[in-house]
Amino acid sequence: MTLISRIDHVSIAVKDYEEAFNFFSKLLGSVPGAGMEDPNMKYVWQLFSLGDLSRLELMHPTGTGSFLDGFLKDKKGGVHHITLETPDIEKFRQHLEEQGIPYFGFGSMGEVWKELFIHPKHAFGVLIQVAEFNPDDWLAESEKMPPGKRFSVSANNDGCTVTFSHPGGGKSSISLAASEARQLVSDINDALKQSS
Repeated sequence: MTLISRIDHVSIAVKDYEEAFNFFSKLLGSVPGAGMEDPNMKYVWQLFSLGDLSRLELMHPTGTGSFLDGFLKDKKGGVHHITLETPDIEKFRQHLEEQGIPYFGFGSMGEVWKELFIHPKHAFGVLIQVAEFNPDDWLAESEKMPPGKRFSVSANNDGCTVTFSHPGGGKSSISLAASEARQLVSDINDALKQSS
């Protein structure tokens, strides 16, 4: 079993949330997805999708006493942590224990999100969040395939665009020239004849 499926997102902590939101959404064209405020930890977070599969998260303190205060004390912002997706947080936690790697913050939001953290002193200077979740739960509707649909095909000027549901959440597209699309259809038909 693979312990880590992929990098889900890079999290950036910022002092000026509005400035950062405009930079990433308007200047770079990222699409806002899930986000919320945590009054207990005094911060707000917002996920963004860039292109097909790249994601980042903005975090901003909402009051004095936020866990981000120390991180942002002498800077406008910076990379706070990297989030890795695991298919099974319990197996990953057991693996860390077997390897003698300390972790902290083990917890969950029901079945929606289960997480733990590896401190930078044990991960070469990087705070690592490892979480078990369904990636599509955190994306804007425009960034994912409709429920139950795994692919779609649409015409374009030179041929077609094929869009697939991605196991890491969201969707991925490829544009094919008419000759490439015909070759793909032929290759699929050949494969289906062989599997029959």
